Amino acid sequence: MLSTLLVIGGVLVGLLVLLALIVSLSARPQTRPAGSPAPARTWVADAGRPHPDAWSPLSTTATSELPAVR
Repeated sequence: MLSTLLVIGGVLVGLLVLLALIVSLSARPQTRPAGSPAPARTWVADAGRPHPDAWSPLSTTATSELPAVR
């Protein structure tokens, strides 16, 4: 009886710790103080190219950004 309650209590404590870990890791990053420089933008969307249109014909650009899988 006591061991069953200890196991159930341990599982509940473990689940609470896991929930706290998930919440802390998914928190929003801290805001930057005023006057600090913006971080470098390294996303592909920031490369200055427009987003491809799904209905436009395929372009003839090089496929160097899509390496061949062999």
